[in-house]
Amino acid sequence: MRIVTWTIRLVVFVLLAAFAAKNVQPVALRFYFDLAVETPLILVMFGAFALGALFGILAVVPKVVRQRREISALKRPPPGPEVPPPLVPPL
Repeated sequence: MRIVTWTIRLVVFVLLAAFAAKNVQPVALRFYFDLAVETPLILVMFGAFALGALFGILAVVPKVVRQRREISALKRPPPGPEVPPPLVPPL
């Protein structure tokens, strides 16, 4: 199974590297106040992807933290003295 996983990772990496090699044309990013930056297209695309992935992860973090807190609370024994079960006489 590890070989399949690493093969898929290698194929994806090679495809992304080929995609990056084909998209090196400079593009101008224009900001406010006449500020412009010229950078390769692939950097803009990968930057937008990374920013979207980051916002997606940040959107999920509160729910994951809440679920982990709930799971740890359910694993803890209930507070207060523990009452032993009633003794049953042998038959």
